Amino acid sequence: MASSLKRSLYFDNAKFLLIFLVVFGHVISPLKENNDVLFNLYSFIFLFHMPAFIFISGYFSKGFRKKGYLAKIAKKILLPYLIFQALYSLFYYVDGEISSLKIDFLKPHWTLWYLLSMCCWNLFLYVFAKLKWKGFILAVAIGIGIGYFNHAGSYLSLSRTLVFFPYFLLGYLIEQKHLKAVLKKRLSPVVGVGILVSSLLIFAAFFPKGAIPWLLGDTSYAGMGVKDLSGGIIRSLQYLLTGIVSYGFLSIVPSKGNLFTVIGERTLYIYLLHGFIIKSAQQFISDEALNHFSNHYMMLILFSLGICLFLGSYMIKKYTRPIIELDYH
Repeated sequence: MASSLKRSLYFDNAKFLLIFLVVFGHVISPLKENNDVLFNLYSFIFLFHMPAFIFISGYFSKGFRKKGYLAKIAKKILLPYLIFQALYSLFYYVDGEISSLKIDFLKPHWTLWYLLSMCCWNLFLYVFAKLKWKGFILAVAIGIGIGYFNHAGSYLSLSRTLVFFPYFLLGYLIEQKHLKAVLKKRLSPVVGVGILVSSLLIFAAFFPKGAIPWLLGDTSYAGMGVKDLSGGIIRSLQYLLTGIVSYGFLSIVPSKGNLFTVIGERTLYIYLLHGFIIKSAQQFISDEALNHFSNHYMMLILFSLGICLFLGSYMIKKYTRPIIELDYH
């Protein structure tokens, strides 16, 4: 990461790998309950893939004080959220998932919570950035504390916004020299692989089947069956473990360009559009066929990769850019 070009390649590679994990996680989601391998992969992926994505988003938010930054956020994040909230509402109505067409911009559909939360996180910076590392400690405390409020859920993406904000703020606070110090040591990739493999094995051995909501961040402690103060302790440990595993992931990301690097520049297209493909596939493929596919791991990987390559292609960008980037040129 000695130059801006290399830094760009590094983060584009990271974003490509993360968006693949997002798509793969959603592909295997309906298959995981009856397949231990997929369940273990799903829970492990959801431990760190969104926190790492959010960390990178925070890292690139250092210019939030510049003139026009909020207008840029409104155009690139808020307006696409409004557009796709309406599109997904229509899509769910047409495929029968909802009985009446109702567009509620305050309760984001499925993956769209991320865009709504991104808007909030950027606004939070105007307060928390001034506090620097004290602000980070405060953000962690708030992320832990929100779990004690039963009514903080998917409305306005409030729970996820506060639970995941520490990762965004950490990305903002971390500087290039910090990343180089911890990620570019000679043994960092070896350590990273060790962290990822050992964490996956630990999850496979000990992660409870009913604990997935802890990884999603949108449910109160009481809603997850913990009605005493121990919920905050569990989330604190989750923050720590997620940080360690995210470091392991980021330490193995290559800095050099490859065939997939350019896809990392188009992750928003994949993020917003892949749900239409996955939900349509689930609609037309029978439950029996889905269960049959659950044992074909390589097919699931290639299908997920194919979605990423297709939706990250120049053709898709060219024809969907007007509604995703609101760019008509």
